[in-house]
Amino acid sequence: MRITFILPHAGLAGGTRVVAIYARMLQDRGHDITVVSIPKRSATLIDQAKSVLKRRDVPPRNPKHGPSHLDGLGLDWQILDTRRPVKDADVPDADIVVATWWETAEWVSELSSSKGVKAYFLQHHEIHDGQPKERVAATWRLPLHKITISQWLSDTNQKVYGLGPIPIVHNSVDTDQFYAPERSRNSPPVVGLLYSKTYWKGVKDSFYAIEKAREKYPDMRVLMFGATEDDEELPKPSNAQLIVRPPQNKIREIYGACDYWLCGSLAEGFHLPPLEAMACRLPVVSTKVGGPMDIIRPGINGYLSPTQDPDELAQNLMKALALSEEDWKAMSYAAFKTATDYTWDDATDLFLQELQAATEQGHLDQPM
Repeated sequence: MRITFILPHAGLAGGTRVVAIYARMLQDRGHDITVVSIPKRSATLIDQAKSVLKRRDVPPRNPKHGPSHLDGLGLDWQILDTRRPVKDADVPDADIVVATWWETAEWVSELSSSKGVKAYFLQHHEIHDGQPKERVAATWRLPLHKITISQWLSDTNQKVYGLGPIPIVHNSVDTDQFYAPERSRNSPPVVGLLYSKTYWKGVKDSFYAIEKAREKYPDMRVLMFGATEDDEELPKPSNAQLIVRPPQNKIREIYGACDYWLCGSLAEGFHLPPLEAMACRLPVVSTKVGGPMDIIRPGINGYLSPTQDPDELAQNLMKALALSEEDWKAMSYAAFKTATDYTWDDATDLFLQELQAATEQGHLDQPM
């Protein structure tokens, strides 16, 4: 098949990683893959001034792109010269063209039929502050063949938009990158989490749960990684270590140094870190968001809490911390099995089946 993926800026976001994995694996299977993306947003003078004041690296004014999950994969990757909608002239003729973000869905919907049957790979419901919510919602109603990654997103299509279920292809995890040997729990225990100031990542609720748990487990340590330094807007808990922008090949070591993974997110399409943590043998204490709802079996490989209920999140964190060493090892192994029993090869089989079904249906829908 000739397959084109249309991306926004292709950086280090989890959604880009998933597309990069599918593009590489499909190319390795003999398919003709093209990726088209737009350049990175230029830093404003205000952005640069803030970086100087906070003694951080000053971002360049006009970068074409920064580090990306697409780097070094040997793909036909075209980056537009300016940030603008993708047009016919930017895209090769193909069997199928796949939008991967709400803006790209708008662009793909306007492409000519020679660019391929039009599909929409839904990885999140971007109805949140900072996005034009009406435009985002409108993309869900476009006549594109949808594929998604979690039950929550398929349910959203039905409950929010009154449309049918979407075929689901769950994400997997790269076990060459994320793995850990069987081991004992640290003493005192270490809780890991992703640090982000984006409000819907729920880090404020995670920090609340940590402070509540510390009332009973005062020696508990906290290890975090993220893309930004902490500051007065979201100060890290006491006795917490934050590793900023770790190299991709070092993230496994961060997971491996923890005993539990905590996620207080308010909304996620899938959220890869909990699954990566499980591959590194960590039980996960999470809210009920896309991804964790599909992979966590409460009391077996982790615990689930309602979103925006930090007290329940704290209670579940304390349940996990109270496990005996034997029970922790059993939960650790169950988390590892969950992450490793379903591979990216399995996911690629299913993803390809959905692309083929979309092209077959698309050809049937075309006028004679």
